[in-house]
Amino acid sequence: MNDAIACAADTQAAHLYVPHLVTISEIIDETSDTRTLRLQFKDPAVAESFNFKVGQFGEYSMFGWGESTFCIASPPTRQGYIECSFKAAGKVTSALREANVGDTIGFRGPYGNYFPVDEWVGKNIVFIAGGIGLAPVRAVIWNVLDRRDEFGDVTIIYGARSVGDLVYKRELAEWAARSDVRLVTTVDPHGETPEWTGQVGYVTPVVEQAAPSAENSVAVICGPPIVIKLTLPALARLGFSDDVIYTTLENRMKCGVGKCGRCNVGRVYVCKDGPVFTAAQLKALPGEY
Repeated sequence: MNDAIACAADTQAAHLYVPHLVTISEIIDETSDTRTLRLQFKDPAVAESFNFKVGQFGEYSMFGWGESTFCIASPPTRQGYIECSFKAAGKVTSALREANVGDTIGFRGPYGNYFPVDEWVGKNIVFIAGGIGLAPVRAVIWNVLDRRDEFGDVTIIYGARSVGDLVYKRELAEWAARSDVRLVTTVDPHGETPEWTGQVGYVTPVVEQAAPSAENSVAVICGPPIVIKLTLPALARLGFSDDVIYTTLENRMKCGVGKCGRCNVGRVYVCKDGPVFTAAQLKALPGEY
């Protein structure tokens, strides 16, 4: 009996690492080094039953090379596909970069917790992102915009090192054209071009200049660690409390299911207890993070 239980447990554990097969149906080059893949499940039953919450992540595998962890960059309000965005920075992402439309890759997930969008109904939403950090924020933005009449004011503040580093340019143009969205874009000093009409400056001071109201509002922020570190005090000065500021952490995750221990910080596993945290939860993490 014990052997049977052990065998069943081993089989269940093994299934944790078996990916679904997905086909690349579209490739979008966002910048010179950032690419978005639109993926569709090959198994019709999986495609029909798959669901996720905004903010969850997955493990994307290039067979023979390994897996990389990315957020699901598309919202659950849009059915029939999922998307991921990534920079070619290592062996797996470089291999993914060489994939073509029609190729098959692997996907495990969804994993982790999510942004509590349903709890934000009736509130104003402030989105702040830097660089490729717009990928997980983009999923929440579209989730909110697809349910636009359920929320108050929507403000998007996004910055990158240069005009060339701005991702989702087509969507930035679409958001800028909407009357129900306030979009502020900025590039670092010396990152502008003669045609650039947005702001010039780092994200943190631009947030304070934009001065979004903290009244009945929540803030979603993602970007390089320095952006988060410097923007949290700016939001505090604007009146945002730590429990209404949300962010998502992707770094250091590997297995996605709390087995490898790579992402643990004290007693917290980013992959299981996150990746979405409030600023209050971040500040409670050990200093090692």
